[in-house]
Amino acid sequence: MESNTHPTTEATSHHTHQAPDALRAFGMTMTSIKVYGALCVIALLAVAAVSSSGHTVNTFMWVRAVLLPVIAVLIHRMATAASRGSRRAFERVGTLAVIMPIAIIGVDLIPGVCPPWYAAMQTACMVPLVRVAFITRGSALRAAFPKAR
Repeated sequence: MESNTHPTTEATSHHTHQAPDALRAFGMTMTSIKVYGALCVIALLAVAAVSSSGHTVNTFMWVRAVLLPVIAVLIHRMATAASRGSRRAFERVGTLAVIMPIAIIGVDLIPGVCPPWYAAMQTACMVPLVRVAFITRGSALRAAFPKAR
């Protein structure tokens, strides 16, 4: 019985043969997602600190503050899959990187939803995702994931 120690799946071969520009773009994407996650954790800690100091923190703020770090983990997993050749994961990361900042900032701009400090903090959290949106639409990753005809 022979064992195949060198997997030849499309995802593995795609990952090992990516251009240096694509690998660098994926590295920047992963770093940006990690920064996004760290900022989301800081935002959660800020909500907890404000709440524990006796100031009002509404349910919306708590729910979002808890969910965004979880979403960061999921986006990181998708980006990892994309870096291994998953076109579907790549498209999802790119889509989320565009939609999330618009949705998060847009909702925060609705008067009365959250205090200005929270809206500013959430906007800061979105900056790394905006960077991901630009990176995923850049030439290096477009070349790594050409559109099917």
